[in-house]
Amino acid sequence: MIVVFILGYAAIALEHPLKVNKSATALILAVLMWVIFMFGGEQILVNTESFHKYLEEFSNGDFSVWVSHHELLNHLGEISEILFFLLGAMTIVELIDSHEGFSIITDKIKTTNRIKLLWILGILTFFMSAALDNLTTSIVMVALLRKLIADKKDRWFFAGMVIVAANSGGAWSPIGDVTTIMLWIGGHVTTLNIIVKTFVPSLISMIVPLTILSFLMKGDVRRPAQSERENSLNPTSSFERNFVFIMGVGSLLMVPVFKTVTHLPPYLGMLWGLGLLWVTTEILHKSKNEEHKPMVTVVGILRKVDTPSVLFFLGILLAVAALQSAGHLRMLATALDQHVGNLYLINVVIGILSSIVDNVPLVAGAMGMYESVFEVDHYFWEMLAYCAGTGGSILIIGSAAGVAVMGMEKIDFIWYIKKISLWALVGYFAGAATYWAMNVFLFE
Repeated sequence: MIVVFILGYAAIALEHPLKVNKSATALILAVLMWVIFMFGGEQILVNTESFHKYLEEFSNGDFSVWVSHHELLNHLGEISEILFFLLGAMTIVELIDSHEGFSIITDKIKTTNRIKLLWILGILTFFMSAALDNLTTSIVMVALLRKLIADKKDRWFFAGMVIVAANSGGAWSPIGDVTTIMLWIGGHVTTLNIIVKTFVPSLISMIVPLTILSFLMKGDVRRPAQSERENSLNPTSSFERNFVFIMGVGSLLMVPVFKTVTHLPPYLGMLWGLGLLWVTTEILHKSKNEEHKPMVTVVGILRKVDTPSVLFFLGILLAVAALQSAGHLRMLATALDQHVGNLYLINVVIGILSSIVDNVPLVAGAMGMYESVFEVDHYFWEMLAYCAGTGGSILIIGSAAGVAVMGMEKIDFIWYIKKISLWALVGYFAGAATYWAMNVFLFE
């Protein structure tokens, strides 16, 4: 299973030389992983605890039923939450974009200087990510970048730094990243403590790469020129543009509120927001002619949603889920505990690994191992939130934000390694060192 996963991962990384779409590779990898798991039988299990619990509850069950009706369905439920959240967020952002709503922000950003633009977008992303979450913020920021930067490679570079800033911003907020949400809901961290302990390290992990790049970058970016044809085809009024922008951003901001109030998963809050926007825009544009309606209604927008990116997400998460069910990730957590020992170093390694394997099962494995060992707000949990959140920036498929941006902008995996990974890694280590120093000299 591990060999197949590595080969599949290599094929995804070499998408452009192989000329095979990464979504196709991810789907084949996902199915192969589960087929091997099923054919391998009970002896393939590294950790049999979950299987034996299942047999205690269902005495007439067997391995094949456990895999297909218990493990696979459980993982598919969790993955579907992310996919529906992603679909909802992408549709809302596209709807705002189709109404030219983002011009409210882009019109305020006058500079074309690369360094100034990098800092403005980095800081904006960092704080937006803490309020929304890193996935939604990345989708919004890519929509903004398309209005600000014309050249594709320039836009890729800024999109890469958006991933770094979004993951850094998500790490210090209890609702900013899936892993911090897991630790927060699990009762391992409290809101005030996670903010106080991880805000500065998270900020450092963004500021260090931005500072280095400020000495290396020069010149201006070229703004996209809006043609007269685009202006004449835009059927929205100033009121409609502002109204949809406020309602769309409001829907995104209400998702964490919805979750806190109802205790229901965030994707339901996202779908609620999309439903309200759908009804509102249908009423708003009911008098429009049939030529313009597909441009400004949800039905038309849904036809433009990037389905290959969603399928890529499904494939890569299902493949990792197979490793989790077989017990490989739990075995990895145990090996780290035995051979590394130092809690700071364990977290640093988990963060680096989260750029290769999805950070959710890694954090889940660490939570399972240390749940009864460390009390609430122990420094291990806080550093785990920082490392698992920011470590995903090292590779583009190491975080939900990275996968979403990769799909939207068609960024090449190898290009990201060459241009962004080093700066993300430097920022990651700088933030981790800052956390260690603060914890040792300030909080102990």
